[in-house]
Amino acid sequence: MKYETILFDLDGTLTDPAIGITGGVAHALDYFGNKYESRKQLEEFIGPPLREHFMEFCSVDREKGEEYVAKYREYYATVGIYENKVYDGIEEMLTALKDAGKKIVLATSKPEKFALIILKHFGLYKYFDFVAGALMSNTRTKKDEVIAFALENIGQYNPDSIIMVGDRHHDVEGASKFSIDTIGVTFGYGSRQELEEAGATIVVDTVEELKAELLK
Repeated sequence: MKYETILFDLDGTLTDPAIGITGGVAHALDYFGNKYESRKQLEEFIGPPLREHFMEFCSVDREKGEEYVAKYREYYATVGIYENKVYDGIEEMLTALKDAGKKIVLATSKPEKFALIILKHFGLYKYFDFVAGALMSNTRTKKDEVIAFALENIGQYNPDSIIMVGDRHHDVEGASKFSIDTIGVTFGYGSRQELEEAGATIVVDTVEELKAELLK
């Protein structure tokens, strides 16, 4: 069956957010006196729910994790959100999918408020039928929670006609809870091994390959 509805992750799938996200993480870590090797190391924060990853990285509890996220947002909300780049070929792919009659949905663990700003800033919002993201209260951050919210809002659907596209194992594992196929992309921040071990239906290396799979 052809996929009629396509759920897209944002960071590492449609855009490269490395400079902005690592800048925000560094801002928080520096403020609280945490050491890290380099900005490159902080790329591991791209993809997972932010609070939980701060808790793990810094060995802090949930309450302290909230404080790290708040400090991160001081930087990200005003500077980091614009330190972003749409991957080459993404807009052309979205245009082709729209022309083919596909329903396009964003399903991101990034706060919905920030996701909307990014989509509108880079001229991508017009391609999306629905945008699902986390809440600013640091709830609905897990990928399966975001996907559940998206599915609740797109009307009747057949799981066989939906596919999730993302670059990390969280995307694959989240979609699997709803028996939804997945395409893992290696041009983001997850490796082919990570995506295959998580159970991705298909793994692609380029935007062109992704476009071809989605238009089959």
